[in-house]
Amino acid sequence: MTDCFITWDVSPLIFSIGSFSIRWYGLLFAMSFAVGYVIMLRFFKKENLPESLLDKLSMYMLIATVVGARLGHVFFYEWAYYSKHVDEILMVWKGGLASHGAAIGILTALYFFARSSRRTYLWTLDRIVIVVALSGFFIRTGNLMNSEIYGKLTDLPWGFIFVRAGETLPRHPTQIYESLSYLCIFAFLIWYYYKKNGAPREGFLFGFFLVTLFSVRFILEFLKEPQVNFENQMTLNMGQLLSIPFILAGLIIIFRKQKNIEQKE
Repeated sequence: MTDCFITWDVSPLIFSIGSFSIRWYGLLFAMSFAVGYVIMLRFFKKENLPESLLDKLSMYMLIATVVGARLGHVFFYEWAYYSKHVDEILMVWKGGLASHGAAIGILTALYFFARSSRRTYLWTLDRIVIVVALSGFFIRTGNLMNSEIYGKLTDLPWGFIFVRAGETLPRHPTQIYESLSYLCIFAFLIWYYYKKNGAPREGFLFGFFLVTLFSVRFILEFLKEPQVNFENQMTLNMGQLLSIPFILAGLIIIFRKQKNIEQKE
C-alpha cells in the first residue's frame, strides 16, 4: 500500500566541494531576501522613495530576522539546553530557528526603523509583510528539502515518507501545506497593494497578514509532530500558544482602524 504514497529522499545538499557546500535551505533563505528586495524596490519606486532608504530597511530586516528567529528558538523551545550551553546560542548553524521569534525581532527592529526614517510604524509594516509572506513560502520549502518539521502519520495518498529523517510510514507534508498557504497570502497582499495604487488603508495589510498567517500556523500545528519533548504534555503546543497573541493583535488593528474611518465619515 505504501506505493500510493510519495517517497521523499531528496538531499538537503545542492552540491559540495571539499568543506564548501550549498544547501537548499540556505539558498532558499537567501532567495527570500533577494526576491523581497526586488519587490520592495518596486514599491519604493512607485511611491517615489529613495533606494538608500530601502537599503537601510533591508539591513534592519536581515539582522532582526536572523537574531529574532534564533533567540526565539532558544528561549521558546530549548532554553533548558541552551541555559547550560550559552556559548552555542549564536551558533545558528547548530539547532533551529523559530518563526515567532523572527516575527518579534522584525516588529522590534521596524519600530526603530520607522522612528529613524520618519515613516509611520504601520506604513512600514504594511509593506514589509508582503515580502515576509513570500519569505515564509521559501523557508517552508527549505524545511521540506531538509525533511524537517513534517506532520503526523496519514493514510492520504499525498502522504510523504521522509526517508532521510528515518521515517518508514507516510506523514502529512505540512511544509507544503504551510508554504502554499503563505504563497496565497502573499498573492492577496500584493494584489491589494496594487489595487489601492500603492496606498492601502493604513494597518489593513499588516492586520490581515497577522490574522491569516498565524491562523494557518495555529491550524496546521494540529497536524505536526511536537518539535520538543515538553510539548507532548500540552493541549496546545508552543507554536499555537505563540500564534494567539498575533491573531488577536491583527483583529484589533483591523477593527480599530475601520472604526476610526467610520467615525471620520
